[in-house]
Amino acid sequence: MADQPMHIGLVGPLPPPFGGMANQTRQLAELLRGEGLTVSVVQTNAEYRPSWVSGLPVIRAFFRLIPYLFKLWNITGQCNLLHVMANSGWSWHLFATPAIWIAKLRNTPVIVNYRGGEAATFLANSSQSVGLSMRQASALVVPSGFLKTVFASFNMAAKIVPNIVDIEHFSNPTPHRPSRRHLLIARNLEPIYDNETAIRAFFTVHRKYPDATLTIAGSGPLAASLKALAESLSLADSITFAGRLDRDAMAKAYRNADIAINPSLVDNMPNSVLEALASAVPVVSTNVGGVPFIVKDGQTALLVPPGSPDAMAEAILRLMNDAALSEHLVKNGLSEVQQYTWQRVWPLLSSVYEQASYARRLTT
Repeated sequence: MADQPMHIGLVGPLPPPFGGMANQTRQLAELLRGEGLTVSVVQTNAEYRPSWVSGLPVIRAFFRLIPYLFKLWNITGQCNLLHVMANSGWSWHLFATPAIWIAKLRNTPVIVNYRGGEAATFLANSSQSVGLSMRQASALVVPSGFLKTVFASFNMAAKIVPNIVDIEHFSNPTPHRPSRRHLLIARNLEPIYDNETAIRAFFTVHRKYPDATLTIAGSGPLAASLKALAESLSLADSITFAGRLDRDAMAKAYRNADIAINPSLVDNMPNSVLEALASAVPVVSTNVGGVPFIVKDGQTALLVPPGSPDAMAEAILRLMNDAALSEHLVKNGLSEVQQYTWQRVWPLLSSVYEQASYARRLTT
């Protein structure tokens, strides 16, 4: 790639708000530029213009979609390759599908970088339309073996290019946790992330250790009901709802945490788990989706069934009471997370770029 500089059109959301895909899009753009590539970002969550349109459901979608399509058309005519950050549902239909077909019309190779733990449900309902679009793409890239297996079940071949973790930014040079009683959740307040189960597990932990505290870093539609649950369990003074944190504040939150909890009902390759590993924080996670593809129970994390406050509380208490186990998970986690550095991921991604560009040259 070094002797063949490329112009990449990168399609995806950008912060704010700070979330997994938005953070990955911004980080990828920065890293690709660091490799000497030209990167033009086509933002899928650009601000509404005029701003008052944001209060008009349905109509506002057109005010975002039309400028997006114009920018997409222009960029695909300028770049050598289009890299689309894709997800399920309306995000796929409104943003990924137009990007694929416009790239085809402009004779620009397109890489679809699909992520999201709800792929199986989405493809069960939309596999024909997704498959038709994917046949126009140069490659399908997914971050985990879990998603590769899901797409294979719908006769779509995918290549694995893992998520990227900045292990220098998410690090903890002096981890010192004599109490191991401050818990952290870095998931949004949405049903699929099941923060309710985590709060109920924390209730059990708090009964045994009244000095235990919990920070939930995320925002979403369940904020009011989760705060009400904390009040009803007399935990309001022990639980902090921090809202969504930016990258620097999130790194600080990991450094202050003793145990990270991932209570998801559905998941793919949660960056929150990888960031916790990089920050030398032991992890308790539900054993769902792609999670067991990135951590192993008893080796790099403790895995529990989804929707089980008792099992989650038991795992948390194990870590609080067993310093040797906690240190074992931290040591193995720091080793495991090395495979998600840019130095490991870039050769895989650059190979996909090269193959897509070569295939295009053969057909033109």
